[in-house]
Amino acid sequence: MNAPSPTADRMDQTRKGLAAALGAYLIWGLFPLYWKLLATVPAVQTMAHRTVWCALLVALWLGFREGYGWLRELPRRTVGMLLISALLIACNWWLYIWAVTAGHIVETSLGYFINPLLSVLLGVFVLRERLRPLQWLAVAIAAIGVIYMTLQAGRLPWIALAIAASFGGYGLWRKLMPVSAVQGLAVESGLLFLPALIALLWFEHKGSGTFGHHGLHTDLLLAFGGFVTALPLVWFAYGARRIPLSTVGLLQYITPTLQLMCGVLVFHEPFLPMHWVGFGLIWSALAVYAMEGLWRMRRGTAQPGIP
Repeated sequence: MNAPSPTADRMDQTRKGLAAALGAYLIWGLFPLYWKLLATVPAVQTMAHRTVWCALLVALWLGFREGYGWLRELPRRTVGMLLISALLIACNWWLYIWAVTAGHIVETSLGYFINPLLSVLLGVFVLRERLRPLQWLAVAIAAIGVIYMTLQAGRLPWIALAIAASFGGYGLWRKLMPVSAVQGLAVESGLLFLPALIALLWFEHKGSGTFGHHGLHTDLLLAFGGFVTALPLVWFAYGARRIPLSTVGLLQYITPTLQLMCGVLVFHEPFLPMHWVGFGLIWSALAVYAMEGLWRMRRGTAQPGIP
């Protein structure tokens, strides 16, 4: 039997990568449906359980696939940097879970729509990257959208901005570290494991713990939260290495779109005229940014951006 040609093998890897990345973004987009089932559990406890179970699963998976020898070769400076990224992602996880269970799904989706453009600004001011005119136009349109909703609502959309800032800062910080996505997640969750476990034991000691007291259904949801956290990250790490960066950039908008649909269509959160205008401006900004990137990619002059 003839061996597959390099072209056929490459196409097969691309298809698998696309399926994995798409699966990751779909899971992230449907997260509100899952965390809403845990609305009766305090967000800090849900986040602690998510951390503990995710750490155990990732440790088992990496041990089976790669062993733990790479840990001995990890520089202390990298571990210290991963501690900062761990704190950033912990804040993001907690805020997202709290916002979803408190009925702010629409605003969380706004945060993840803003995040790509905020990442662009972080690249400009922190990494000294240069933006092209159309990219500056996209950032300006998005800023107008945020300012409009702020003026209409009489307050900053602080949940959206905090989610975008924590996740954008996490992406920037991880970009600076020479460690793979899954190994980085393993170290981050390992660093958070003990504090999260101590917090859960403290809640149990004070009589406010949830695990084992709210029924088997809640216990299984809390434990399975580690799996639904780790799985899309593994899929994303697999897929991102096998598909073009431009494809990753377009797929990422699946997540906030599904989150927005969950908030409005499933949980009936209000979507007011000011949301249509504000979101419309931000969607226009993302369209300008995406189309400019695709045009540059076709010309062969696009530069990779911040993940």
